[in-house]
Amino acid sequence: MTVYLNGEFLPESEAKISVLDRGFLFGDGVYEVVPVFGGRLFRLEQHLDRLERSLSAVRIDPPLDRAGWARMLEDLVARNPGDDRSVYLQVTRGVARRDHAFPPDVPPTVFAMVSPIKAPDPALFEQGVSAVTVPDTRWNRCDIKAITLLANILARQQAVEAGAAEAILVRGGFATEGAASNLFVVADGVIVTPPKDTSLLPGITRDLVVELAQQHGLPVMESAIPEASLRDAEEIWLTSSTKEILPVARLDERAVGEGRPGPVWRRMFDLYQDYKRKLRTGEHG
Repeated sequence: MTVYLNGEFLPESEAKISVLDRGFLFGDGVYEVVPVFGGRLFRLEQHLDRLERSLSAVRIDPPLDRAGWARMLEDLVARNPGDDRSVYLQVTRGVARRDHAFPPDVPPTVFAMVSPIKAPDPALFEQGVSAVTVPDTRWNRCDIKAITLLANILARQQAVEAGAAEAILVRGGFATEGAASNLFVVADGVIVTPPKDTSLLPGITRDLVVELAQQHGLPVMESAIPEASLRDAEEIWLTSSTKEILPVARLDERAVGEGRPGPVWRRMFDLYQDYKRKLRTGEHG
C-alpha cells in the first residue's frame, strides 16, 4: 500500500510518525473517511466541508487548501487501484514536547491511507442486524470528527460482546446516534433522524439519505428521538459511509417492527444503490 505522509507518497512500511506527535500523546486531531466507488471519491465536497469544520473547531490551520486536498486524495486513490475502497485522512496538531497548551509554530501532521471496503454479507440486508442501547458517555462536541474515540470504542465493544452489530447511544432520555453511525427510525411511515447539533456527528451518508427521501417524495423529518420512540419504531436504520444503510431487526434482544428489514428501508436502500450506480458511471458527483 502507498500512503501519504506530510507531503510524500511512500510505502506503508516506510511511513513513520514521531512518538511526540500530539495525535499519539493526546488524541489531538481530526479525521475523515471518504468512500471510493468506481474510482470516484464519494461526495468529496461534503467531506471536505466537514473536515474544514472540524479543523476550525479544534483550531488547527488547514495544511492544504480545497484544491490541494482533492489533488492529494485523487493521487492517493490512483496509486492504490482496486474495487470499492475508502480513504482515511487524519490531521493532528503536530509534533511537540508534551504540554496541554497548543505548541507555537508547529506544522500539522497529515496522514492518509486507502483500505478496501468489504462488501456486506447479503444476509444482513435480508435479515437485518442486532443493536443494543448504551448510555452516551461521550463529550459535548460530538459534531467534531475527532480522533479521540475511546468512548465510542467502549460502546462498540459492549455491542460486540452482546452479539450485536452496533451500539445506539442514549443521552438524557433521547437516542442520538450509533457508536460509529447515524440513526434513523420510521414511525407512522415517516422517516425520522435527530437534528444536527453538538450531540452527534453530521454524517455525509445521513445527509444523502435525507436528500434522497425528499427528492423521491418519502416523508422525512429531523426530530429528537425519545428512547421510548426508538423502542416502538416500525423500522430502525444505521447509516455511515462504509455501512451505507443497515436495517436493525432486533434492539436489546427484542424485535423491531416485524423483526426483519421493513418496506421503507427497502425503498431507501434501492434509491441509495441507484445513486452509487450513477456515481460509478459519472452521472453525478
